Formats: sequence, C-alpha cells, structure tokens
Amino acid sequence: MNFYAINAIYRFEMARWLRTIAQSIASPVISTTLYFVVFGSALGSRIHEIDGVSYGSFIVPGLIMLAVLTESLANASFGIYFPRFTGNIYEILSAPLDYAEILIGYVGAASSKSIVLGLLILATAAFFVPLQIVHPWVMLFFLLLTSLTFSLFGFIIGIWADGFEKLQIIPRLIITPLAFLGGSFYTIEMLPPFWQKVSMFNPVVYLISGFRWSFYETADVSLGLSLLMIGGFLAASIVLVRWIFATGYRLKN
Repeated sequence: MNFYAINAIYRFEMARWLRTIAQSIASPVISTTLYFVVFGSALGSRIHEIDGVSYGSFIVPGLIMLAVLTESLANASFGIYFPRFTGNIYEILSAPLDYAEILIGYVGAASSKSIVLGLLILATAAFFVPLQIVHPWVMLFFLLLTSLTFSLFGFIIGIWADGFEKLQIIPRLIITPLAFLGGSFYTIEMLPPFWQKVSMFNPVVYLISGFRWSFYETADVSLGLSLLMIGGFLAASIVLVRWIFATGYRLKN
C-alpha cells in the first residue's frame, strides 16, 4: 500500500476544502443553524413533544444527517470530477498507484470533511436546544458509515458526470428531496398510512431513523434494519466502483 500517495491525495483534497472555508464550512453550518432557530425555537415551542423529545431536539439528528449526506456527495463528486475536467486525472492514472489507493485518498478526504461538518453542526445545535446522546459510539459509527457510503456514491457521480450540470442533478433532484422526505422534520408515524408505506421505499428513512436512535432510543424502524440497509448500499457502491476501475469507464477516454 502506497501510503505516501494516499496521504498526498488526502492532504491536497483537505487543503482545497480549507481554502474555501466560507463555502464549505460556514455556509452549511449557518444554513443548519437557521433551521434550529426557525423550526427549533420559533415553531418548536408550538409543537408537542415527539416520542418524549422536544421538537427542537427531535430534528437535530435529521438535520445533521441531511448535511452529511449532501456534503459527502458534493465533496467526493467534485473532488474526482475536477481533475477529469482539467485533464490532471491522467497524471494520477499514469502514476504507480493502485485504484484502491486513489479511491482511499479521495473518499477518505470527502468522508473526513463531512464528519467534521456533522460534528460542528452538532456542537452548534447544543447552543439552541437541549441535547442528549444515549449511545455516542453508535452515533459516531452511523456518522462514519453514512459519510463513507455517500462519499463513495459521490465518487461514482463524479466519474459518471460529463458536465457541471450532471454533477448537480442527482444531489439536487434526487438526494435532497429524499433527505427532506426521510423524516428529518417528522416521524413516519405522523404520516397517513399510504405515505407511511411509500416512505419505507426511501433509503434515507433508515439512515435518519438509526442515527436518531443513537440520540434518544426512538426510531421509525429497528436499528438492525437501519444497519442492514446502509450496509447494503455501501456494498453496492463498492461493487460499482470496482466495476468502474476494472472497465475504465469514463476514466480512460
């Protein structure tokens, strides 16, 4: 394993992230803080508790997961797309690097960025709503697993996209709506029976449910099912990335 090369890619990606700190860190933290102010403080006082948790505290796991999902996708997709756009990807592909080392460098950096962002949002939320984390290690495990999975998915999008428009279309048209409809602001039990059944086809429901369980031990679905779903998504992403490197899809032409 070429750790020097992995470290070089990782540090390059992290440095690029820190150069745009206002866009990459301040903007999502401020946006999520506004959710806490509007939904947690202003509207939360008018909404009854959900599963014994105040509304302001209830939405915290969902908002963190929303930010982690979107940032993991955005960071990983742009990270691999930009060298393809400039042509620098050929220098990386011609270097004595294994595909797995390239993947670890880019996905590791994207995952690190979203985990840092998630923890910053969690710390910010503590200023606005009372928080408790019953299972902190489970919370960190879900954070790591989700950031890795969606960074891999973002890596796939960054290779598939042949323009900046395509780079944005899946996160904006598919992932963000799924995240908003995945129980970030409500529990699935609050929906009519028909929409409860429809929501079960939304994979984000399982992520938010498992993540929320680590905070309050309340969930829409069991913890085991949440882990099974995200594990399956991670395995599918790994298989697809392996196929991309094996065939050279959109990398060698």
